[in-house]
Amino acid sequence: MFLQLKDSGDLIKVLDFQELIDPNSRIIRAQDQLGQEEQEPETYQKQNLVFPSGESLPLCWVDPNYRHPQLCTSAH
Repeated sequence: MFLQLKDSGDLIKVLDFQELIDPNSRIIRAQDQLGQEEQEPETYQKQNLVFPSGESLPLCWVDPNYRHPQLCTSAH
């Protein structure tokens, strides 16, 4: 799966989908898609990622309190 960095628009390839959908994980490991060579995996903050369409990640992927709006820590 590919996601996009909010600030630069660069695409990254998600290496572990379970890590992505785990609301308790604030970071994911992914590979930048620059150039023709495969890049080394890096860590990225979920808060800095969007889908290539520009849509935000689902709240249930980024906030463990998504079912309790009064406890939510995400600014969506």
